[in-house]
Amino acid sequence: MGAAGAPEWLIREDAGQPVLLALYLRQVLGIRSPDELPHLRGIPPRPVERDEDAQAVLERQWREYWAMTVEPQAHPSPVPLDLVDEYDTLLALPVEGFDELRAELSGHGSEALAFAQSAHARYRRDGHVGSGSAYRAYASAIAEYERQIGRRAHSFELNVQVLPLAQRGVWWIGSLTIAVTDSLRGDVVAFDAAIHPIIAELA
Repeated sequence: MGAAGAPEWLIREDAGQPVLLALYLRQVLGIRSPDELPHLRGIPPRPVERDEDAQAVLERQWREYWAMTVEPQAHPSPVPLDLVDEYDTLLALPVEGFDELRAELSGHGSEALAFAQSAHARYRRDGHVGSGSAYRAYASAIAEYERQIGRRAHSFELNVQVLPLAQRGVWWIGSLTIAVTDSLRGDVVAFDAAIHPIIAELA
């Protein structure tokens, strides 16, 4: 975004249903990865009764599914993907190597879809999608960064997932993607302070 020849930045903000769905499943399946990312609010943890080896396999498969969900272009599957029954078009897994995760997903589809749809609708309702407020929030942070360093920001790309996490904060969840708690995103002053280090790292 900018005049011809000037550095450009592209920020996409969403509460993506595939991401929300993956995090819901992470919680109800008892997946720990990624350790630093808090749990979703209001979703009670479920007891896990797996041996260590089975848990390790499930964690590995979920991490691969998570990477493909958060940044699909950066993490393409080497084999075709197949939609998982119960999950409409929101969940596809590689046709090979994900049998354990696929088996664990059975029976969670309706509640997982309902959660993802509801959380996404709440974001759209609260986030003033299309009003320009999202653009202004990032533009002001970039302008402030440029004032501090005395030059134009370099061109960069950033994806922002606004999520109903139990802890306020900002976390990197991909090479070009951050997760931001919805409560933090709604606090103009706190969000501005939180996004500055991200902008500085990229620009």
